[in-house]
Amino acid sequence: MIKACIFDLDGTLADTLESMAYVANTIMRKFGLKEMPVENFKYYSGEGANMLMRRCLTDAGDPELTHFDEGQKLYREMFAADPMYKVTHYPGMPETLKELKKQGVRLAVCSNKPHPAAVKVIAQMFGDDFDLVIGQSDAIRRKPAPDGPLKVASEFGVRPEECMYVGDTRTDMLTGKAAGMFTVGVLWGFRDREELESSGADLVAENPSDLLKIYEDRRND
Repeated sequence: MIKACIFDLDGTLADTLESMAYVANTIMRKFGLKEMPVENFKYYSGEGANMLMRRCLTDAGDPELTHFDEGQKLYREMFAADPMYKVTHYPGMPETLKELKKQGVRLAVCSNKPHPAAVKVIAQMFGDDFDLVIGQSDAIRRKPAPDGPLKVASEFGVRPEECMYVGDTRTDMLTGKAAGMFTVGVLWGFRDREELESSGADLVAENPSDLLKIYEDRRND
């Protein structure tokens, strides 16, 4: 029986691609490096801000990562100041969340986005729909380590197998499976079906409303 749904943020709940690209490319300009195409950030993202900055710097002309320390610091500072630049929720997502809540499901976010930015984005986009938000911090290992989802399960007082973990990347699928949770990949985000299924997705959803059907099918399992 599913009692809680845990969501990734970037590429799952919200389209943050332009937001990440804007911040990173502002930093690249500061360093006199090339700006990277927005589409590249589908692959730079997913494993935390530090990895995003490493990948971006490498492609932008700094393979030795001489600007990494300053770059990752600036990235966090800029996101903390304004994490909402061109961020939009995916169509149908607010309605899906409200219906899950109506049916008594506990909702949480587990993101590799820096924690202060994750909290701000969720509050501004979804109000109080979520019971718990966990972003990247020194206190919890970043995904694909299962620490975040397992902390959610513990705080909700549910077993891992009573949780559905939802995300859009290989990192998310590995996270959900490592936590022992029913793991759903979504196709409206940053990666494709092949990546999700080859990384262990139990099911793949084509649109947010599919999540309701998946929940209803497994509600009494």
